[in-house]
Amino acid sequence: MPDADRRDVQAKGFLNHMADKEQRLLPGRSNHNGKLSQPEKKLQEAICVLLVELCERFTFFGIVCNMIFFCTVKLGYCNYQAAIVNMCFVGTSMLTPVLVGWLAECLVGRIKLVCICIFLHFLGTALLPVVSFPFEDIYIDRRHILNTLTKREQKIVFYFALLTASLGIGGIRAIVCPLSAYNLEDCGPKELLSFFNWFYWLVNLNSAVVFVSISYIQQSVARNLGFLIPFVSGLMAMITIYMVRSEMIYKPKTDSSLLTTFGVITSALKMCSVRYRYFSRGMANWLDHAKENHGGQYSEIQVESTKSLARLFPLFTFQILYRTCIMQIPSGYYLQTMNSNLHFNGFVLPVAAMNVISIVPLLILVPVLECINSSCLFSSKDTGYSPTIYIVVGQFSAALSVMVAGFSEIHRKHFPQVEQTLSEEVLLVSSMSCFHLAPQYILLGVAEALVTPSCALLSFRLVPERIRGISMHFLAIFNGAGCFMGAFFVQTAHTGTQGNWFPHFLHEGKLERFFFFLASLMMVNALGFWTIAHRYNNLHEDYTNEFRGGLPGEKLLNHEKNIKHYDTILESSPPLSPMGKT
Repeated sequence: MPDADRRDVQAKGFLNHMADKEQRLLPGRSNHNGKLSQPEKKLQEAICVLLVELCERFTFFGIVCNMIFFCTVKLGYCNYQAAIVNMCFVGTSMLTPVLVGWLAECLVGRIKLVCICIFLHFLGTALLPVVSFPFEDIYIDRRHILNTLTKREQKIVFYFALLTASLGIGGIRAIVCPLSAYNLEDCGPKELLSFFNWFYWLVNLNSAVVFVSISYIQQSVARNLGFLIPFVSGLMAMITIYMVRSEMIYKPKTDSSLLTTFGVITSALKMCSVRYRYFSRGMANWLDHAKENHGGQYSEIQVESTKSLARLFPLFTFQILYRTCIMQIPSGYYLQTMNSNLHFNGFVLPVAAMNVISIVPLLILVPVLECINSSCLFSSKDTGYSPTIYIVVGQFSAALSVMVAGFSEIHRKHFPQVEQTLSEEVLLVSSMSCFHLAPQYILLGVAEALVTPSCALLSFRLVPERIRGISMHFLAIFNGAGCFMGAFFVQTAHTGTQGNWFPHFLHEGKLERFFFFLASLMMVNALGFWTIAHRYNNLHEDYTNEFRGGLPGEKLLNHEKNIKHYDTILESSPPLSPMGKT
């Protein structure tokens, strides 16, 4: 009996121990080591990633919002030069995530590269106050100046700061805040479009705060201290990364890479040029030349994934000119606003605050679009409309916005000129109120609300899961190309017309001709995309496992075709001659 009782007590103790252990490890509770449970960990990761994303965008918009004003007034640049610098910085910030993603994938570890990018981001945002701060206004005493920088030294520090900041931005976007970190693999088209709508809604709400607050500080209160705010925002983002770096550093799957995609394209082009005579007849797609069974170096899954990505290249191409139009907000539209009357009830509005007018339509349209998506767009697989209709309407809205900007420029020059003081600088501007430019900002804001989330949805949804990150990288590459295309247009227009189409003094030139030229190109671009929009209507097709199930059948079909082709050759060959028989 004592032994039996002892065994019962031990059994009960063991069961109680297991029950306590299970109770400690229930979902939503922490274990005995103090670590968070899986749902809590995912929630913390999502909050931290979103916080870092907003801090990084806060820093980015803080640098961009008054760059043209800083370059023209502080550094003495012409209008076209300041616009080119601004667009090149935005374009570089879009391309650096692709570069940093490749470095993290092939050469440098992700954690090490995050530390490097954090340092570069800190360095760039810390150097911007150095170049913008008025050292000539700080005195040790009344006779000794603390420090001075020549114009050449200011420009060198300024460009170096922009380069390091853009590299840091690229690292944060590519490693800490990639789109894959939000776990969107199991979402359908409706959920994805809703995510992109509200994601860009938050980003634009953040930018609205930046354009109102930082632009006012930079321009009116303490313009040279304004660049300290991006520095503080970047520092806050870096502290957040440091606190939870082990939980928020996303590790993507290694079954696909950007180099593999470029390798498939390069191999296919090489095989097309070398063996075009032998393989051109039997190839349904030129990328099939890269397959191993056709003499290439890549598996069929890799090639088929690249083929699905290549289907999106026309979509990406039509985004280049659209992005060029969007870049008119911080360039051409900004110059128009800076040369208009900014006084409102005795208060001088910040120039970049007019950007809020382009953000308001997006903030209003997102809830409306959510209702439309639920009732019409994704009502059923057969009768629902495709998001491509949003892209078509948005591109036409962008073309109309640039056209309205041209007419507004003509209207602006009919007003007499007055003197206006901006950040202790006296400028000769038109007496027309800046609110007359509101329609062009509103139309471009409507275009952004329609195009950007829909294009992100198509880029993410219409490719297999394994290359969705690569697809978003290509979208970023083409968007960056649109920024550099805008800089090229500005340089060409200024050089080709001897400064007439993009003048330094707007009342002496014909800036409206540049707008009309860009509007005509954008109208052709919108019509061109309209003709191919039907290719991207099927959002309900499953691209995740389609290659795994279809490839064996494809191999068998090709094998049967080869046997039949061999049999027909034997049947059609001439009989042996008597000489051959003997």
